[in-house]
Amino acid sequence: MKIAIDGPAGAGKSTLARQIAEKLGILYIDTGAMYRALTWKALASNINLRDKATLYELAVATEISLVYEDGQLRVYCDRQDVTETIRTPEVSRWVPVVAVDEGVRKVMVEKQREIARKTSVVMDGRDIGLCVLPDADFKFYLTADLEERARRRAKEMVKKGYKVNFEEIKAEIWERDKLDSEREIGPLKVLPDSIVIDTSYLTAEEVVDKVLSLITEENDAVPVP
Repeated sequence: MKIAIDGPAGAGKSTLARQIAEKLGILYIDTGAMYRALTWKALASNINLRDKATLYELAVATEISLVYEDGQLRVYCDRQDVTETIRTPEVSRWVPVVAVDEGVRKVMVEKQREIARKTSVVMDGRDIGLCVLPDADFKFYLTADLEERARRRAKEMVKKGYKVNFEEIKAEIWERDKLDSEREIGPLKVLPDSIVIDTSYLTAEEVVDKVLSLITEENDAVPVP
């Protein structure tokens, strides 16, 4: 089974994908973490993030793996655990620049497709249904209004101990939306076969229940959790 979950930042994609994967007993692939890991490595290596040739070479040469340890998804970059360090404000600020690069996306998409060829997966990102898993059994598009998405991101950062400026976070998300929607390769958009869910006024549990009901209604082979 292949399940694609797309949508803008802060819509609740990762939370939904993790829980759906757990309840259905299939693999969750956080594609955003892969781009963050590459961004972290580029920053740590003092690479010019706008140098397309160098970024492409870095993407090809970098080993990124997602591993479950004690029930938690850990992210490794060249065998180094970067689960926490890829969530810093600096990486968040620069990951849109790396993620929009055509060469980087080609490398990452192929890595993601290779995983899906081997096992059932839930993947979340911005171009999963369009580029990575165009043949997905289910394509969900999560969205929420900008204020709510910024509030969620700010709450997440505060919980991790960072000082936040709400207006700056909102501006960064707005800019990320713009970049993701306007890029030439794998733009963020609602597809004709996407199931759109507005999470603005839904709890995480309500979103999970809604998606699970849609999956089980369409696929009798999927056990109801």
